[in-house]
Amino acid sequence: MNSNSFRGKIFLYYIVVFFLFTASVLAFQYEREKKFRTRQLENTLDNFTEITARFIEKNDLTGKNELSRITELKDILPQPHIRITVIALNGDVIFDSSVKNYQTMENHLHRPEINKALNHNSGANIRHSDTTQENYYYYARKYSHFFVRTAVVYDVQVQNFLKTERFYITFIVAAFTVIGIILFFITSRMADAITKLRDFAVKAGKKEQIDPITSFPGNELGTIGSQIIAIYSDLNNTKNELANEREKLLSHLNALNEGIAFFSSGKQKTLSNRYFIQYLNSISDRKVTVPEYIFEMEELAELNRFLENHSITNTAAEKLHQWEFTISKGEKFLKVQSIIFPDRSFEVVITDITRLEKRRLMKQQLTSNIAHELKTPLASIKGYLETILENRPVSAEKQRYFIEKAYLQSQRLTHLINDVSLLTNIEDAGELFRFKTTDLKTLIEEVHQNFANRIDEKNIAFTTEIPENTIVNGNESLLFSVFQNMIENSINYGGKGISIQIKVYHEDDKYYYFSYSDTGSGIPEEHISRIFERFYRVDHGRTREAGGTGLGLAIVKNAVQLHKGDISVRNCETGGVEFLFTLAKS
Repeated sequence: MNSNSFRGKIFLYYIVVFFLFTASVLAFQYEREKKFRTRQLENTLDNFTEITARFIEKNDLTGKNELSRITELKDILPQPHIRITVIALNGDVIFDSSVKNYQTMENHLHRPEINKALNHNSGANIRHSDTTQENYYYYARKYSHFFVRTAVVYDVQVQNFLKTERFYITFIVAAFTVIGIILFFITSRMADAITKLRDFAVKAGKKEQIDPITSFPGNELGTIGSQIIAIYSDLNNTKNELANEREKLLSHLNALNEGIAFFSSGKQKTLSNRYFIQYLNSISDRKVTVPEYIFEMEELAELNRFLENHSITNTAAEKLHQWEFTISKGEKFLKVQSIIFPDRSFEVVITDITRLEKRRLMKQQLTSNIAHELKTPLASIKGYLETILENRPVSAEKQRYFIEKAYLQSQRLTHLINDVSLLTNIEDAGELFRFKTTDLKTLIEEVHQNFANRIDEKNIAFTTEIPENTIVNGNESLLFSVFQNMIENSINYGGKGISIQIKVYHEDDKYYYFSYSDTGSGIPEEHISRIFERFYRVDHGRTREAGGTGLGLAIVKNAVQLHKGDISVRNCETGGVEFLFTLAKS
């Protein structure tokens, strides 16, 4: 047979394995017998050593200096040729049954068997004795005040070891021959299935396409091969489907604005998105680089207590443990939620609710401010009407005066309600405003015409530097409100003889950059940061006299932001105030 073929290799491997097996068995048997004899001899010597030690201690032979009496013990031992040596802990020989002048023997502390006994309580060694000129098998044992060493002559009986019988070798060879003949016929049937399995394994290792219809011989190995390929194909398809689903899930998680992380029952991260670490850093004062740091954060101690309290209990599928709380950090509000699943794994979701929370607080404040602002015009209207009704007869001139005052207050009330409604719609229903192509130069001219009489009355110089075809995609009504509110503020609070200028000072592919300025009295610096707040007034008395609602600049800011722009304000060095804002072209 070709040694490179499957059957050739089987025979080659079989011979090598059988040879190694036989050699191993023989070596094992040899060592086993040798160790058995050695243990048997050492057990005998250990018994002699123990008897000698007890004899010495019971009769206090060392204290009485009567160690020579050990010869009495030697005479009754079953081994007449046993050699007994007693050695002090410092290595000096204090008795030897085979040497008369044992006092002249050299220090034995460095003898191998004594050295072993010193470190391990007992030790053995085979060596030649210079004193008796014989080979001994020594065995020494350490006691509290001395060493006791026993020895026997290392003769043929001790040297014998197990020899393998020829019958055993003959049986092994015969068995090998019979098995080899049987294997010759079996391998011919196995070879085809093994070869196909090998080809399958190679292709699977290289991640190549595998044909699931591969045919195998009609035996057990063939059945196994067919099942392996079928299982592999199913697993591979499942793996691909899971990989696709995982990619979808990761894409979905990364597209969300929430920070989401899944953890195993051992608090090891299994999946997380990019926002999770970002939000943890918003909460923690330390730099966070791994999701698992969440379990060390003092700010999330409540979360850890929740997990500790519920992770040790069984969680029914129909009743998942859920928990949530809100963290306020600086100007941010973050909601942290956690759900523990039936297998005790869990997820943590962190949501940035800053905008919602600020809007809630803003609406709270807005409601309070609206209630406060409505009281003044309503009280004025009620007061004027009560004056007419309760002081009859009232002259026609005075009636007209009070009615005109009530009418002015009703107009103020109407403006307030309209502004509140507009501001609320911008914030809560901005998508309902219809956007279209709007020419800003034309729109600003219309605003100017609306205020032309008041501008002339106060001798205000109004100039614009708006290029032709300054077109944006926006809501005409909201953009009208932006310029109307800014111009009206200048007229109401800027004073007489001022100048108003509106210009486009820059543009790029996406935005127009506007500057609105006047040369009025400006805004005190301490109020600059708050003028876009609802109902915020720099001078309450002047504002009420001018009839303002306190919502004009809030409407301006929200309308600009709805048009994808931004706005800021500053005082001019030469006096007056300047608003800088952007409006998106499309």
